[in-house]
Parts: sequence; C-alpha cells; structure tokens
Amino acid sequence: MSRPGAVEFKGTPLTLVGEAVKTGQAAPDFCLHYFDGELRTLTPADVKGKPTIISVVPSLDTPVCQTQTKKFNEQLGELGDRVNALTVSMDLPFAMNRFCGAENITRLRSVSDYQDRSFGTNWGMLIDELKILARGTFVLDADGKVVYAELVKRVGDEPNYDGSLNALKALL
Repeated sequence: MSRPGAVEFKGTPLTLVGEAVKTGQAAPDFCLHYFDGELRTLTPADVKGKPTIISVVPSLDTPVCQTQTKKFNEQLGELGDRVNALTVSMDLPFAMNRFCGAENITRLRSVSDYQDRSFGTNWGMLIDELKILARGTFVLDADGKVVYAELVKRVGDEPNYDGSLNALKALL
C-alpha cells in the first residue's frame, strides 16, 4: 500500500509506503539496528515492559532532526529509566552513535532502519521517492499498544513535543 501526497518535502508532495499507524493498535513489527561496540538488533519485544517513545527523523545529519533529538533528550531526562526512548532514522548505526556521543544524547537510543526498512514500511513512515523516513513520534504503552501517533505533514517541521511527552507521562 502507498499513500501519495501523505507528506511534503520542500513543497513537493511525496508518497509514504505502508499503512498509517493508528492509536489503539498493537505496535507493528520492526527489526532495527544499533551499535554499542557491536552491531545489535532491536525488536518490539525488546521495548515491552515500559512505556516507549519513538522519535522518527529523516537523518541526524540535518538541523531539524538534530533539534528534535536534542529536545527529546533534554525533556526525557526527568523520566530516568522508567521509559524506553528511541530515535529512528535510516542513518548508519555508526554515524548515529557518533552524533549522539558528540552531542551527549544519553536518553535516546539511536536505532537504524537501514537494512530492510521494516520500520519505515510497517509503520507507514518510509518516503518512497527518497528512501528515508518521514518525521513523526509514537508512544507505546508497556504492552506495546500505540497510544500516540504523529506524522509531521511537512518533513521540515518539528513534531508536537508536548503531545508525545504528555502521552508518555500519562502512562507512568
């Protein structure tokens, strides 16, 4: 399934692959990758047991994505280890790790969808024309049910930080 015109980038309408994730549904499957000295995988089963926020960005190598990641990192500090926090992009895990280390991003685990695009496709966030992820945020309860879903229509805009953080805090 594809959704033509679901997002726009620099004024151009673009197509998202997959169905939009909606609140109330179980978190779709994914297999993401991260680097912590070794290349590892992360699946939905790995985040069950705690509320989870997923910040989705096109690339950590762009100003808006960096701002989004830094803001979430800062605002999640008060929640400690009571939540899982992820930032997802198509960037290579090594580059994501380098950026997060340089910027002291300690509250978000950076995970990559570069290998099979399972997150982008299953969560309806893959921009077909660019083969990168759209911008958005999701919040899952401890059982893996989606309680908040935001797709940012204009890829260059920031997400609704308060909306996702309030949804996350309501689960604690």
